[in-house]
This record gives sequence, C-alpha cells and structure tokens, in this order.
Amino acid sequence: MVAALAIGGIGFALSVGKERALAPSVSGDGALARSAARGDRRAFSRLVDLHQRSVYGLCVRLLRDPEEARDAAQETFVRAYAAIATYDPSQAFPPWLLRIARNHCLDVLRRRIPAARRLELDADPPDGAPERELPDATAPAADEVVERRQTAVSLEVAVGALPANYREVVHLFHVEELSYKEIASTMDVPIGTVMTWLHRARAKLRASLEAEETRS
Repeated sequence: MVAALAIGGIGFALSVGKERALAPSVSGDGALARSAARGDRRAFSRLVDLHQRSVYGLCVRLLRDPEEARDAAQETFVRAYAAIATYDPSQAFPPWLLRIARNHCLDVLRRRIPAARRLELDADPPDGAPERELPDATAPAADEVVERRQTAVSLEVAVGALPANYREVVHLFHVEELSYKEIASTMDVPIGTVMTWLHRARAKLRASLEAEETRS
C-alpha cells in the first residue's frame, strides 16, 4: 500500500507494504538528516524510504489497526520533518524517529480510553512471572512445517495479548532489532526498565505458548 505524504507542500511516497527496506547506516542517516535540515527534500524523502516500514510496524503494534497505523506513520514523518533540525546526527536516527512515532501513538491511544485508565499505557503492571526465555519461534520444527506456522500464529496472538509496554518492547527488540540503549531512548525509560519489561514479556509469552500446547 502506498500513501501520498505531503509536508509543507512537499510530496513523498509512504509505502506501508510488507517489503523490508534496506537497513541504512548510522552515518548515512546522519548525513541525510543534515541535508534535510538544510532544506534538501530528496534527503528527507530518502529517510522516509528507509524508515517507513519500521515506523509503520511500531504504529501497528501499538494501535492494532492498519488504517490508524498508516495515518500515524504519516503524522510521524510530518512531525519528524518539522523537528529535523533538532536531531543530533551523532546519535542513532531510528530511536529518535521511533520516539516521535511512539509519542504520537500514545496520544492516539489516550484519546481512545477513559481518563481513569490512561496511566496504564506506561505503567509497569505487577507481574510475578518466573524468569524464562522466549523460544525461537522462527526455528524450523523437527518434523512439520505446519507446526512451525502454528507456533508463529500462537506467538503472534500471545504478543497481541501482552500489556502495551511489553508488546512494544518485544517489537522493538525482536522485530526492529534495536539495542537496549536504543529502546530505552525510544521509550524514554531507563535501560534497566527495558531489560525488566523484555524479561517479563518473554516469560509471559513462554507461559502462553506452554498453555496453548497443553490445550492442543
């Protein structure tokens, strides 16, 4: 799916399909951002091309609605373009951009729910889950491809059932492959909190998969 993105009269193509863009280098992002800050429209268009999948993926994970996620991704790039001069090229670009996407998505979510529940978006829910590691759901099953696919489906359902902050940290770490430091920057929390949330999310996912196996 391709959507037109206009920023201050500038047109960009925002593709939100499943294809994965080539991973940019940190130095490449910085150079493009510097050029964009000087008014180079092609440079910013290149940043859109490189990072649209990641932005859209995070928006989908947070909002769980493809249409809303597409609108949120467009708004993210509008805001990023407006703020590009504030980006520090010595820092990694993805956390800066994904933080803009996350903040916008949280605003969207807050508008959805009653005020009494708004603190739940960033709260660390109580959790006494045992310390376990997430199994590699992408590894081929011993005998059947069908089993591997069923496991992937079960894992996706389990991820969708996680609290918002756990779901987000799993996406950033396992899908976007950000480091703990980058995730902490994106979510604006301490690295220790990222590690705790990821650890607990893995435990919940493992427990969900084990429960699914018991029922089947």
